[in-house]
Amino acid sequence: MDLSTQQAQQALSIMVRSRHFEEQIDELFERKEMHGTTHLSIGQEACQAGLALALQPGDWIVPTHRCHGHTLARGTSERRMFSEMFGSSDGICKGLGGSMHMTDVETWNTGSSAVVGSGVNLAVGIGFALKMQKSQALSVAIFGDGASSRGALHESMNLASVWSLPVLFFCENNNYSMSAAASRMVSTTSIARRAEGYSIPHATVDGNDIEAVYKACKLAVETIRSTSKPYFLELKTYRCCGHSKSDARVYRDHQEEALWAARDPIFLFTRSLVKSALFSEEEVSHIILDSRKRVDDALIDALSVRDQRISMDKAMEYLFAEEDEELYKGCKTTSRISYRDAIREALDEEMSRDTAVHLIGEDISLYGGCFRVTGDLYKKHPQQMHETPVSEEAFTGLAVGAATLGVRPVVEIMYGDFSTLASDPMINHAAKIRFMSAGQLSCPMVLRAPIGSGTGHGAQHTQCLEAMFANIPGLIIVAPSCPGDAKALLKSAIRSNNPVLYFEHKHLYNNLGPVGDDSYLMPLGKAVVKKRGRDVTIVAYSHAVQTCLDAATVLSLQDEIDTEVVDLATLKPMDGNTIRQSVRKTGRLLVVHDSPEFGGYGAEVVSQVTSDPESFASLKVSPMRLCGKESPIPFALELEKEAIPSKEDVVAAVRSLFSTL
Repeated sequence: MDLSTQQAQQALSIMVRSRHFEEQIDELFERKEMHGTTHLSIGQEACQAGLALALQPGDWIVPTHRCHGHTLARGTSERRMFSEMFGSSDGICKGLGGSMHMTDVETWNTGSSAVVGSGVNLAVGIGFALKMQKSQALSVAIFGDGASSRGALHESMNLASVWSLPVLFFCENNNYSMSAAASRMVSTTSIARRAEGYSIPHATVDGNDIEAVYKACKLAVETIRSTSKPYFLELKTYRCCGHSKSDARVYRDHQEEALWAARDPIFLFTRSLVKSALFSEEEVSHIILDSRKRVDDALIDALSVRDQRISMDKAMEYLFAEEDEELYKGCKTTSRISYRDAIREALDEEMSRDTAVHLIGEDISLYGGCFRVTGDLYKKHPQQMHETPVSEEAFTGLAVGAATLGVRPVVEIMYGDFSTLASDPMINHAAKIRFMSAGQLSCPMVLRAPIGSGTGHGAQHTQCLEAMFANIPGLIIVAPSCPGDAKALLKSAIRSNNPVLYFEHKHLYNNLGPVGDDSYLMPLGKAVVKKRGRDVTIVAYSHAVQTCLDAATVLSLQDEIDTEVVDLATLKPMDGNTIRQSVRKTGRLLVVHDSPEFGGYGAEVVSQVTSDPESFASLKVSPMRLCGKESPIPFALELEKEAIPSKEDVVAAVRSLFSTL
């Protein structure tokens, strides 16, 4: 036997406790004493125990939604796991994660992902962070056969191989992705052999044989530590239970289940222990009984505190991390440079200030970035700039994972339209990871993306998608309108302890303006009054601000209308106070943005006024929105111009606010 006496006892204990924990969970759901859903891994215990034995303190795991066994095997308290399932404040995530989102940083578990395959990106990011921090630890991406068909996995395997990251791709092939048999859905009989396409060494092992699993994991881990390169391990196992609590398993026949039941990993291991004379039958029985009792005692303890709950107010405190410092500082000197150069200065200064800041994206080195924003920064910061393959989901997910371990990634997406490819990591992980983990993890990262029309790039390279992300709690959204704000807000975004989407408008890159020195920061969440006025409030952001300022000049000269132009600067959180104060003074409101009106951000601005009694009472006329056409951006030059509000459109809209009296 390859296991020592202590390892064998530990392995059996893990396997029995994992099995009994899930049996108890199953019974609690049957009695309707638990809320929600759960995904059990009964039959896969050898995979969990074998991996846990091969890992060391400091090695991180990113499990799937079928996470109980791996969480327990890594050392998390069974009581706190039960409590989490009850939604109790005693839970490892204080009841905010539940069955599918168990995080425990004390046992190096970054939490499971309920989106099939999407946790793999994060595991690769953790491997990246460990490598940047010169750690000898590694990261384990745990997933099933179903996830092997996800593009995110293949992007991540390629990225991990290209960058030589210490990641173990741990595929538990239990033959079924929900109800779909792997034999019908996977185009190969060997998932592990797919790793050859990425030059990753691989192995396949009997996942129901704990000794074989441990031996294979030990070799994989040793290979990763010695080479700092990824490894792929496929474990052939079987999920004896259904996919979830409501699964009657009608897609499987009894003969198949009986064949696998005869290969039950706990039964096979106990027989091997006795046969090898490592333990007597009586000693094996004692280990099993002690392990089951430990789970039963944990359940009794959890039941005693199951009704303890955190309040919604307390839960909301976990949405955003506290900032380390007030993100506002004045400047002593200014220079006049372009919007593009201002962003580059911010990146340069922040990478110089903090070696944890890493710039990640496509073509950001020799090419200088798609819009020449990064320029020659790679010469000054070669260790902090990382050029990626074309794989937005993978490298954005990598950034999220790396951020949880203290790296401060700045991701550059070539075009804002491509942020849809990165939406899963941003929406399902970056925005939620602090909340779901009850503050155990944070995600200090920035995603930069050029937006907007005016450059003739056509409908798939010109969208403004800020409203799509604005509906996601946990994200900060910034859209600067001038060079000075672009630099100061990007510096603040990089120093923030929370995920920030930073949208920079392509049509502004060549605009010149005053820019502060390296000490100048602007607060996130604060609007900027670009022009003071008394007659009408115009609220805008990004490119539309300049359009409104140009219109304000015309209105002043031709109509003697004194406009106040408010630049939101940060879209979320929105500075409603500045908007309301302005409207109370002027009594009129026009909201202008380039993106389409329906479902757009302008409605939120109007709501800030109309839902506030004092502001609403001050209105002399109904608020108005002036937005982009309900159309993709056309290629033809004149049509492209017509698709978004012009200076003339703003002038006409403001005049209409006065002509209705």
